[in-house]
Amino acid sequence: MPKDPKGRTEPGFHRHAFICGHERPEGSTRPSCLPKGSLSIMRKLKEAVRGQGLKGVRVQKAGCLDHCEFGPTCVIYPEATWYSLEAEGAFDAVLKHLETGEVQVNYTLDLSE
Repeated sequence: MPKDPKGRTEPGFHRHAFICGHERPEGSTRPSCLPKGSLSIMRKLKEAVRGQGLKGVRVQKAGCLDHCEFGPTCVIYPEATWYSLEAEGAFDAVLKHLETGEVQVNYTLDLSE
């Protein structure tokens, strides 16, 4: 079996963030995250993760996460923590979660409100 080109010794990531990149057709009854800037946020988050040298962290676009009303939305695994990225400070909260693994409860997606 060939060696991993990135020098990894096991598959997977310590943390994996999925940013909704879904775009619904014009005239849809529900909104979507892409027009709300989700891909721009994803790129910025990727740059921040690289810039801080966070190893074992992956940020990538997802298909529809089905919570676009609160979007852009993001889910981080393995904690399975959902965030709404529309509030000021949410980006920094997600980045801190990726760094430390600590859930940033003030920015999590709360469907009970």
